[in-house]
Amino acid sequence: MANINETNYLAITAMLAARTSGMLSAERLERMIAAPTDDEAVKVLEECGYGDLTELSADARNDALENRLVEIFDEVERIVPEPELVQMFRLKYDFHNIKTVIKSHGAGVGGGEILSRRGSIPAQVIEEAFVSDDYIEIPSSLAEPMQEAASILARTSNPQLADFALDRAYFDALTKLVQDLSDEGFSKAYVKLMIDSANLRSAVRTNRMGKDSDFLSLALVPGGEIGVASVLAADSGEALAELYRPTRLTAAAEAGSAAMNGGSLTVFERTCDNALMDYVREAKIMRFGAAHVVSYLAAMENEVTAARMILSGRMAGLKADTIRERMREAYA
Repeated sequence: MANINETNYLAITAMLAARTSGMLSAERLERMIAAPTDDEAVKVLEECGYGDLTELSADARNDALENRLVEIFDEVERIVPEPELVQMFRLKYDFHNIKTVIKSHGAGVGGGEILSRRGSIPAQVIEEAFVSDDYIEIPSSLAEPMQEAASILARTSNPQLADFALDRAYFDALTKLVQDLSDEGFSKAYVKLMIDSANLRSAVRTNRMGKDSDFLSLALVPGGEIGVASVLAADSGEALAELYRPTRLTAAAEAGSAAMNGGSLTVFERTCDNALMDYVREAKIMRFGAAHVVSYLAAMENEVTAARMILSGRMAGLKADTIRERMREAYA
């Protein structure tokens, strides 16, 4: 793995570092938010390589943003010696598509408009496997949890329980996927942070919904730095904040404690996402290597999400300050 890191990632690291200068910075995001018209807002995206999006419909602009990330995933997967670096990002969308297919068919409604093209398996293949009950085209790491979740939904009519099972399967698959990468543990630590963040969110949401610890135990995912039992034992916002104090999620846990006492969930969710972005930025100080690929892909996901949030907020007539409140920190 040392040889992979030294001989294969020098050029890739240089290429990705050069691209970051053209990404959506905080200044560019502000220009999008404050632009007098939607066309002026999307001209900022043109500076960042998205092409001319002026005079397009909202759906066409969304498609362009989706295409941008799909193309980046495809390109990077072609050039990196470890495709797992891209697959770890695709996996989230595979599980998103599984959830969408199972729940939409269970409810007898179409879900095609929210299926993602970012996954490793085409969404239509996932849907065809589910409808035909033939999973030969689906890897077992996806097929088995998909069948389990479908069984749970059929047995309980509770889509939330099916989601919980899929979330556990997703993080288990993700943890296994990053075990042998040559990034000096960067991806493994990132996945652990994602799990800790997911569990913190579950604890705060469970409290806000007035649910008990039995419900929370179903939502929590093993594999983080903080054990499931410890999260379950933190029976107040203050206890949760204290539990997470030694971690990268200190500020997020404090925002979560405030949210459990009537504070803003929007601020809490944003602070959780910012903690993840703070972590991936640390790859910038590494000389070269696979960690830069992880950092770049996470940054591009964040960028596309931010652009979509601004454009949809503007279309919905939200005030600029409301959009700013929802914005995550930019990578660049």
